[in-house]
Amino acid sequence: MFVGYLPPLLLSLAAVLLVHGQLQAGFISIDCGSPENLNFVDPDTGISYTSDGAYINTGISNNISSEYAYPNNPNLPYPLSDLRSFPNGNKNCYTLTPAAAKDSLYLLRASFLYGNYDGQEKPPEFDLYLGVNLWSSIKFRNASDVVTTEIIGSVVSDTVSVCLVNKGIGIPFISALELRPLNSSIYGTELGKPVSLVLFERFDIGYANGTGRYKDDIYDRIWSPYNSPSWDVISTSSEINSNENGYRAPLEVIRTAATTRNGSDRLELSWTADDDASSFYVYMYFAEVQRLEKNQTRKFNISWNGSLMFGPVVPLYMYAATISNSEAFTRKEHRISIYKTDDANLPPILNAIEIYVAKQLDELPTFSVDAAAVLTIKTTYKVNKWWVGDPCGPKNYTWEGIECNYNVLVPPRIVSLNLSSSGLSGRISTSFGNLSSMQTLDLSNNHLTGPVPEFLEELKSLKLLNLEGNQLSGYVPEELLDRSKAGLLTLRVDEQNICSSGSCKKKKNVVVPVVASVLSALVLSVALILWGLRRKRKPEADVFNGEGRPLPSKNRQFTFAEVLNITSNFQDVIGKGGFGTVYRGKLKDGTQVAVKMLSTSSKQGSREFQAEAELLMRVHHRNLASFVGYCDDGSNMALIYEYMANGNLKDYLSCILVSCHELHMQSPLQFYCILTKFIIKLCDNLMLKAKSSSWEMRLRIAIDAAQGLEYLHHGCKPPIIHRDVKTANILLSENMDAKIADFGLSKAIVPSEGHSDLIVTTVMGTPGYLDPEYYNTRKLNEKSDVFSFGVVLLELITGQNAVIKKEETMHIVHWVIPLIKRGDIGSIVDRRLHGEFDPNSVSKALEVAMACTRPKSLHRATMSSVLSELNQCLALELTHNRETKDRCSKEIDIGSSTPSYDSSEVYSISTATDSITSPFAR
Repeated sequence: MFVGYLPPLLLSLAAVLLVHGQLQAGFISIDCGSPENLNFVDPDTGISYTSDGAYINTGISNNISSEYAYPNNPNLPYPLSDLRSFPNGNKNCYTLTPAAAKDSLYLLRASFLYGNYDGQEKPPEFDLYLGVNLWSSIKFRNASDVVTTEIIGSVVSDTVSVCLVNKGIGIPFISALELRPLNSSIYGTELGKPVSLVLFERFDIGYANGTGRYKDDIYDRIWSPYNSPSWDVISTSSEINSNENGYRAPLEVIRTAATTRNGSDRLELSWTADDDASSFYVYMYFAEVQRLEKNQTRKFNISWNGSLMFGPVVPLYMYAATISNSEAFTRKEHRISIYKTDDANLPPILNAIEIYVAKQLDELPTFSVDAAAVLTIKTTYKVNKWWVGDPCGPKNYTWEGIECNYNVLVPPRIVSLNLSSSGLSGRISTSFGNLSSMQTLDLSNNHLTGPVPEFLEELKSLKLLNLEGNQLSGYVPEELLDRSKAGLLTLRVDEQNICSSGSCKKKKNVVVPVVASVLSALVLSVALILWGLRRKRKPEADVFNGEGRPLPSKNRQFTFAEVLNITSNFQDVIGKGGFGTVYRGKLKDGTQVAVKMLSTSSKQGSREFQAEAELLMRVHHRNLASFVGYCDDGSNMALIYEYMANGNLKDYLSCILVSCHELHMQSPLQFYCILTKFIIKLCDNLMLKAKSSSWEMRLRIAIDAAQGLEYLHHGCKPPIIHRDVKTANILLSENMDAKIADFGLSKAIVPSEGHSDLIVTTVMGTPGYLDPEYYNTRKLNEKSDVFSFGVVLLELITGQNAVIKKEETMHIVHWVIPLIKRGDIGSIVDRRLHGEFDPNSVSKALEVAMACTRPKSLHRATMSSVLSELNQCLALELTHNRETKDRCSKEIDIGSSTPSYDSSEVYSISTATDSITSPFAR
């Protein structure tokens, strides 16, 4: 360490801190392994560094060997003189809390100098992770090699974890860790592709000295000088306007440039990737630094591997601009060429360039509710286990005693937690009840006291619950007993503590208490009687909603006796759900209705009933299921809707009746025309089904549903988020009009300070349709419905379910993406359409669906724009149908009434889907 060096340095740089302290807002600068509470200011940059004690509680502080340190190495940056090593545990993590809001962009930089700190003269090799995804594999050429790696990514939660993982090739360590906030509008990649960018090279073209970093670079990027013997350097001493460009290239970088010595030559940069699958994004900086004469023109094109990338480009005098590729460059060998156009008389220039490797974010962090639950458990019980970083990630480095379930679309869920013999004491924490996907919970051989809590009943997936070896008392909740008796749950408890009455019985190696006390039964009976009397005295209160609020009476209220009469004593069941059963009924005037009854066993349903009824009182739209009335008669609760003769879209897509096309595959066009002209009255029902299964009808259904959602999002004040958009909740009338239904999970977005467009709420919805961003962050906005609608649109296009179960389970979005990349629309579109659609209409609809299902809500379309695009799809399809109809008329007018089939016509129809590749060549 620097003995006697630091204090005078701190004094001399006090003024620097005052000047630049404000500019460093949001910076996190950590000198890893430095003495606790140490703060110092870098004399070159003015950046203030702190010790790492506040960011990590594992590892050991070390100093590098004196032969590599100051004063033997006078140019060594101060943070590299010490380090923190991690001899224990396979995964050790720093936890950073950025000042920027979630979804903000940041740059992270990690630095490593081995410096023979352990005297072994053997640099290690280990992996560096950002959260649960690999950032970089850290390797050294020798003991003096300084390795620095940078990554650009988004903050998706309140904290950022940087983890060092031991691969068994030496002990991991780190010297410095830095975080810098960035402008969120820069460093864009292909929309819908969640990636981080790892720095490959960052060059200050034409400059021979310096690093170009902070203070000149507000983002503290480190720029390396780069030049070529065949280039000339041009520069200016004047200020260059880079404030309007979000990349904000530093002045000392942007006011120098390189140009070719021979005007006809090209400026070229080339590199080789580590493997063929590596993807790169390139960001090039341009500013004209010379005042050109009237007869001078600088204009150039930019190509990658011989393919035109941009051009022509005319850099502006004293203004900075940045150009980047919107689609990743993927190949082993890469060559960027900048060459003048034919009408230019000056050679091209380049001021600076950044090259990044795209790192796909293949793994997702643990479901936020699960992660918060185990963190609370860790804190509450002071769990003495190696619990650092993300509980479930990376996959091979889960927390001790934890098992997770992984899915490609949604975050991992904790399914098993083993805390046996972990020294737990006190009552069983409510946090265990938040692990809703738990299948195995082992809390045996601890010092837990109190009763077995009822909230464990809410763990519906629980298959094993081991509570033996504790000091628990009282009785096991009834539902757990019932599940144990039914063989659905293996339950292990201590009979002597849990059931002192001696009435507990062992069955299948499971100890279960059976409550048989006469006194208990009497108490229960008295309680039920008193509760019933209380209900009779207060019939106006809604006991289900927990607030005693009666439902508004704007719409008609039915008695339970009337509901019985309407449904003919609940004879005709037409559906079932979490709320209860749906029956068909008929009002006195003959109007058919659907009656949704609340099941007495539905705990969530009572809240949904209140929410849905109140919402339906105030929203009216032709594409929302019409509300007829409700019943709130004691414990009998029902919602009454208009009856939709064709059921829901999910059933309709999976059960479309045989159409004319399926009956007459040999010549669908001619037979359809002849059938329509001569025997339509004999095929009314068949033709209706054929029309219903057509692409035009599917588009109309999509547009109807989009109009309903658009009204909820933009026509209601405050906006309403449906939260459960799916094919099962899109109902179809007798005329095939589509209407959104089932508003039990809907939420109004009530504006709050600073967050008018989102709320944080419990995650609700249906797997397969659930917005992964909402699922992970619990932040709800209208774009969550947009994602769900995109899945519905994909189902309409493909005929597939939201979750496709074949050889392996796959989400429809992931199923369709590789087919889109290959341009294989023939494999995408539902085969039941038999190629009878306009290719451009389907392609455009597919683009709309993908714009709806992008992982980040910020990048998704709005329902208003979706609606506009779908109307354009319909216009294309109607034009196509008119042209087909004209062909049909000509076909009928030619020849006799005996049908003749043209083999070429059959071929063109049957192969229509094979030719639809052009919309995906962009």
